Amino acid sequence: MNRKGCISVIDVGTKKICALIAEISPAPQESFYDEVDILGVGFHSSEGLKKGIVVDLEKSAESIRSAVEEAEEMAGVEIESAFVGIAGSHIESVNKRSSVEVSGRDEEIKNSDIERVIEKAKEGAVGEKERIIHTLPGEYIVDGTAGIKHPQGMSGFQLEVDAHIVKGSVGSIKNLIKSVNQAGVDIEELVLDQLASSKAVLNGDERNLGVALADIGGGTTDFIAFVGDKIAYTSVLPVGGDHVSNDISVGLKISGSEAEKIKIQHGSVNVDEIEEDSRVEVRSASGSETMQVSRRYLCQIIRYRMEELFDLIGKEIDNIGVDNPAPAGLVLTGGASLLSGSRELASQVTDLPTRIGEPVWADKISELNSGPIYGQNGDYSCGPIYSTSAGLIKYALEHTSAGRSRVSGTKKDSSKTVEKFFSRVKKFFGGFFE
Repeated sequence: MNRKGCISVIDVGTKKICALIAEISPAPQESFYDEVDILGVGFHSSEGLKKGIVVDLEKSAESIRSAVEEAEEMAGVEIESAFVGIAGSHIESVNKRSSVEVSGRDEEIKNSDIERVIEKAKEGAVGEKERIIHTLPGEYIVDGTAGIKHPQGMSGFQLEVDAHIVKGSVGSIKNLIKSVNQAGVDIEELVLDQLASSKAVLNGDERNLGVALADIGGGTTDFIAFVGDKIAYTSVLPVGGDHVSNDISVGLKISGSEAEKIKIQHGSVNVDEIEEDSRVEVRSASGSETMQVSRRYLCQIIRYRMEELFDLIGKEIDNIGVDNPAPAGLVLTGGASLLSGSRELASQVTDLPTRIGEPVWADKISELNSGPIYGQNGDYSCGPIYSTSAGLIKYALEHTSAGRSRVSGTKKDSSKTVEKFFSRVKKFFGGFFE
């Protein structure tokens, strides 16, 4: 980059919409990395989506608009375009290998050869009602020599590529695009959520060795695995944090919002650590009265569902299709990963070393936040909630020549923006700060 610019991103989740605006400064002479400053955060409850899929265009557009406006006010600029995360149960992936003869008499691999082999990999990858979201080259093979990342300029007769192709429903993709456009924002690129999250929380050593990442959202859990620094497998599990809350709601006969609240305030998967006589005060489904319920029973409900989720994640790891697929272990991120004891339970169920993934720039994002918004007694930061958003910024830095979204130069009055942001976060989490 040769001048300052901004990147705008929008994470469109089932539970929340998060918009970030970052200012990008050219790398100092002694560094290879551009400097990133988070200017604005917009956070709004997500309406009109189910399992990551738009089910109400008007409501989803309004939720996105609210998050975008909040980020704009805090940053003092207006967003024209953004990189937008995409997830949902409609997304699938497939690994494809294709091969072409190198063109030209000098047998030097040109960009046109790379484009041809990638286009060939796409052939037959999607059905009539599907659309390709990403074609991600894992490695190139030149005359049988594998492990090549950048073949342009090399000499050879045959060029092959191992590509990971991510696809989704045409209707679902179009509805997401319409929602963002109706919110007044053009889309620079749609980016798979778990691909973005991986850029925010995984390091190169983990990817090289082999690692699995599970981003536990509200309606779904987004899964991605790397083997030898290339994407080996991606999937979307139809289970997330909302399913835990739903189980609590049914089991305790309370409203969904009350279930979400006590899950965050008092939830844990460590049932044996909960005293038998420990009680939690909750509001009845009607909201007209309060009652005392067993905290141990609450945590049993949570543990059963989380065990099921981690068992499903373990099966996805088995589906990667290689021996010892994740020697670097499992990384959990997303809001529900912060339930007390989740890391230990995941490690126990999957028999893998497990850690919680904190995204890059978590401290910068947290500076614009009033404090922990997930966990008990201030034990946890909000970091993993923003993994996809932070990863979208990294993706934008890596995959665009300009490395920035379009924003207007219009400055906005931001004197009360931080106060408004705190107010909206508190409203979204239903009084969890009280």
